[in-house]
Amino acid sequence: MISFDNVTEHWAIAKPAASGRDGLVATNHYAVSEIGAEVLRKGGNAVDAAVAVSFAIGVVEPWNSGLGGCGFMQVFDAKKRTVTAVDFGTVAPRGIDPATYALTGGVSPDGFGWPAVVEDRNLIGPHSVGVPTLVAGMGLALKTFGTRTWADSLAPAVALARRGMVIDWYATLLLASEAREIASYPDLAALYLPGGHPPVAPGSGPLPRLDLGPLPGTLQALADAGPDDFYRGKLADRIDADARAAGCSLRKADLEAFRATIKEPVIGTYRGALVHSAPGLSAGPTLLHALRLLEAKSFGSKPDAATYRAYADSLFEAYRVRLATLGEGAEGPSSTTTFAVVDRDGNMVIVTQTLMSGFGSKVRLPGTGVILNNGMLWFDPVPGRPNSIAPGKRPLSNMAPTIVLRNGAADFGLGALGGRRIFPCVFQLISFMHDFGMDLDAAFAQPRIDVSGKPIVTVDARLTGPVLDALAARHPVHVEQNGVLPEGFAVCNAVMQGKDGAQSAAVYLAMPWSKATAA
Repeated sequence: MISFDNVTEHWAIAKPAASGRDGLVATNHYAVSEIGAEVLRKGGNAVDAAVAVSFAIGVVEPWNSGLGGCGFMQVFDAKKRTVTAVDFGTVAPRGIDPATYALTGGVSPDGFGWPAVVEDRNLIGPHSVGVPTLVAGMGLALKTFGTRTWADSLAPAVALARRGMVIDWYATLLLASEAREIASYPDLAALYLPGGHPPVAPGSGPLPRLDLGPLPGTLQALADAGPDDFYRGKLADRIDADARAAGCSLRKADLEAFRATIKEPVIGTYRGALVHSAPGLSAGPTLLHALRLLEAKSFGSKPDAATYRAYADSLFEAYRVRLATLGEGAEGPSSTTTFAVVDRDGNMVIVTQTLMSGFGSKVRLPGTGVILNNGMLWFDPVPGRPNSIAPGKRPLSNMAPTIVLRNGAADFGLGALGGRRIFPCVFQLISFMHDFGMDLDAAFAQPRIDVSGKPIVTVDARLTGPVLDALAARHPVHVEQNGVLPEGFAVCNAVMQGKDGAQSAAVYLAMPWSKATAA
């Protein structure tokens, strides 16, 4: 069976990779890529740029990430030739009661296809909130690997927030797509649905800006006081008070207890290359499993029907094992962001950070402007399983920021957003570049498939003829445009380091705001 429900566009999209030798930054927003590149121009290293990008991107993409989010970072040290992971994944508040998430007997209409919970408490609203951990992760990364001050790192985000969020057609589209749920949460709706409707830019002329309320002041207070203030200081007190008033289980004690950690990444080999991905409760181990399965296959000079059939077979098996052993459910929406940085010395950083769903829990704390994640979404609501809800527990996530080394040097690093579509994307891009010698331009332009746990293969509409026939002979196939809404495929960004010092960076072609910028 082949479905062609979402094949309507008839244009080709190109967004050439950026190149240089003094560092590059690839993000989902042009203004933020420039911020990261400016940090590199001023002598900052890749981690300095990544921390500045992390806070700035939360201002311009508040539905994807922000102070209330979490994530993973991978850092390649060019001198030591080592890769290190910074783990700042969320945890469940210690005051939650698993009985709060009683099952209805149905199937969840949203999230990750879990059994439905009463009032969707694990998906949205105050009971869905996990501990916000991004600030701790960035603080630890800057302290361990960076060279700039904390205040300097937050200054660009403060400036962006003070100017307000630019409203163009894409911002309107994304806000409109979330409007129904935003409208149910007055503190969020007051900001992002002024007058009860998504803000809209005029037909021509200067674009309007949305006032971000207390967020600029919160960012400035955080810049002045340091990251610890978010967890043990005055900001923590304000977060605690607002979270209590909103009905969340999150307390200052949860903030005080959290520590981001430095870890070894998970490491695997693929045809002689060393693949370093996110450790622990991430998609990194499953990515390496899929690559081990693929390594047994042989390919020709370019991707063909046999190649994509091998991709599908490896992904189906890797997901079969993941779902059986790690307890994760079916596909769901994701609002995440990912970015990639390489500096002039060849140091490389890949970050994936998230609020989980669009605007996370939809709980915006009025005193600080912090939007809290809905980390409880990642847990299995059925008791007694490996990923079941429990106080203070870490959930299973889909993030997989990855750095690939060849001959001891960083070759490329990449990350993706898109929930369970993340690791299939990273998996194929690694194969495109390693098996077929593609550069970033060619790899990002190459059509992909997606297999992410359901008994179906989503196929890029450009893959016709023998490829489509070969896949359809084995599996139900859904043909989809590689666009921005709906997202049939993960959104990816990457950087590459050549042996001769030449560098390149590429972004997801269909993302209107994405840009790779040279320092």
